[in-house]
Amino acid sequence: MGDLFKTLFGALTGPLILFIGIGMMYYVFSILNIDLQPIISVVIAASPIWLPLVLFYVLYEQWQGFSHAKFAFDNGRVTLRIKLPQEVFKSPEAMESVFAQIHNANGADNLWQAYVDGKHPLVSSFELVSIGGDVRFYANVPRKKIKNALEAQLYAQYPGIEISEELVDYAAEVKWNPEEWALMSFHVVKKSEDVLPIKTYIDWGMDKLPKEEFKFEPMAPLLEHLGKAKPHERLYVQILCTPHVKQDFNSGSMRKTSTWEGQAAAKVNELMGRDKKKLGEEETESRPVLTMAERDTIGAIERNVGKYAYEVGIRAMYITKPDKFDGEMIGPMLKSFSQYDIIGRNGLGVRAKTEFDHAWFQDRSGKKQEKLKKDELEAYKARTYEESDKKGKADATKIMSVEELATLYHIPGSVVVTPNLSRVESTRKEAPSNLPTGNY
Repeated sequence: MGDLFKTLFGALTGPLILFIGIGMMYYVFSILNIDLQPIISVVIAASPIWLPLVLFYVLYEQWQGFSHAKFAFDNGRVTLRIKLPQEVFKSPEAMESVFAQIHNANGADNLWQAYVDGKHPLVSSFELVSIGGDVRFYANVPRKKIKNALEAQLYAQYPGIEISEELVDYAAEVKWNPEEWALMSFHVVKKSEDVLPIKTYIDWGMDKLPKEEFKFEPMAPLLEHLGKAKPHERLYVQILCTPHVKQDFNSGSMRKTSTWEGQAAAKVNELMGRDKKKLGEEETESRPVLTMAERDTIGAIERNVGKYAYEVGIRAMYITKPDKFDGEMIGPMLKSFSQYDIIGRNGLGVRAKTEFDHAWFQDRSGKKQEKLKKDELEAYKARTYEESDKKGKADATKIMSVEELATLYHIPGSVVVTPNLSRVESTRKEAPSNLPTGNY
């Protein structure tokens, strides 16, 4: 009922303000003894020109929200559980290929698809979950556009992997009730500019395929901590990814935005001390000498910006029984993201949470916090992400390349020995190709 009220209120606000403005103008003109009949006649005669423009401006956002929601609903969603194979000898580069192959911009071919069908990039969610210490990998993706491609790529890159569709989403077991569940949720995003990469598997040398016993697994600390959850505890880590594409009028956006290549070029010029006015001149010895760290940063920027990218928001959530809340379970989960930090470049950090720093005057009754927690749980189930900081945009989604994403979420090898991490019990093999077929 609340969502319906918000929708109706948003749709009626524009026309209501317009009519109030017309009424006030009529009142002022009547006080000034101005004859409005000729003016009204001209306005009515010109209504076929200005009325469609006014209605488009007033109702555009509501219509786009409706058409986008319809497009997403028509595509459906599915939750896939991923069981890890016993042995994985590939680096996260294999998962980078998976993210690149499922990068579906859903670009509109014409204005009808953009403004009527609501065709737009859809969000995919990759999740690490601990249910009472049972560590699981999940992916919640659009059924029509992504599911088949994701399954095909995972089977191709990771022989022995097992993927099954969940008939009931695991998150549905938690229904918001403050007397039954206690919840804390956090938004984790890049600390600095989009174009500055976090520490990736290439920085750790994992692309060189060291022996399994020498591999450094960046996901190991988080997976190990997830395995320590008690039976009454739930730990959720959700990585929400929307393909990063340019937007303009032809794609259904009134604001023209380009992809991050321009930002990357500007950052490289800044680091190299280039002057835009003198780019055509010859190199000179007076140009600043780059340090090794700056060279590495420029190389990482150029490498990442040349790959597919997503707009990413990360949500970390701790759920338990109210009388068994253990704050010590939160710190290690959030601290595991700090290993992706490179001082002076970029990193991951908490930029929003469901707790108020000064609740004694920000939320004396506690109702705001209760509503915030309920909304966060529902957003998790719906696989949506909206920044909490509306003004500063501190926790807004940040752009990440597929290289960065693959570092955060990939299929780990046997170097991860977390006891409660689900793996396929035995290696699956294909049936012989010469088996007889048909009825006998």
